[in-house]
Amino acid sequence: MQVSTVFMGVAGCGKSSLAAAVAAAEAAPLVEGDDFHGPANRDKMSRGIALTDADRDDWLAALAAQLRDAPQGIVLTCSALKRSYRERLRSAAPGLRFVFLDIDRDAALARVAGRNAHFFSASLVDSQFATLESPIGEPGVLRVDATEAPAQLQAEVSAWLHDSGAA
Repeated sequence: MQVSTVFMGVAGCGKSSLAAAVAAAEAAPLVEGDDFHGPANRDKMSRGIALTDADRDDWLAALAAQLRDAPQGIVLTCSALKRSYRERLRSAAPGLRFVFLDIDRDAALARVAGRNAHFFSASLVDSQFATLESPIGEPGVLRVDATEAPAQLQAEVSAWLHDSGAA
C-alpha cells in the first residue's frame, strides 16, 4: 500500500473490524484511532458527553502525525465526521483515501449497545449522526453499506484500492 486509507463513520458502523480485515488482506499497518484519545476524552465519552471540536483537536493532530509518519501507507480508523476533520487528515497525507461505512441510526445504536468493553456510551450515537457531514461526493471516498457481510466489504474495499491506484 502506498496511500493511506481512513475507515470512517459513526460509532458502531464497523470501522475497526473492516479496517483490520483490509489491513490484513493488504499487509498494511493498522492504526486504531481510538487509541489516541486522551483520558479526558475517554472519560467524557464514557459518561455520555459528546466531544467538541476543541476536544478533538489533539486527537486529530495525533492522527495526522501518524499519517505523516507513514509514507508507505497505513490503514487508520477515525470517525472523521466533519469535512474539516477529513481535510485536516488529507493535508497530512497526499492522496489520502476514505472508506465511509454508511449505516442507519437504529443499526448503529444496536451495535454500540451490544459492546461490552468499549468506552463509548450508546447515548452518544444520536450526537454522532447530528455531527456527521457526509463525505459522499468528496474525492477519494468509497461508500460501503456497513450492514453487508464483512468478507464482502473487505473484498469490495480491496478491489477499490487496487482499481483506484491507491494500492
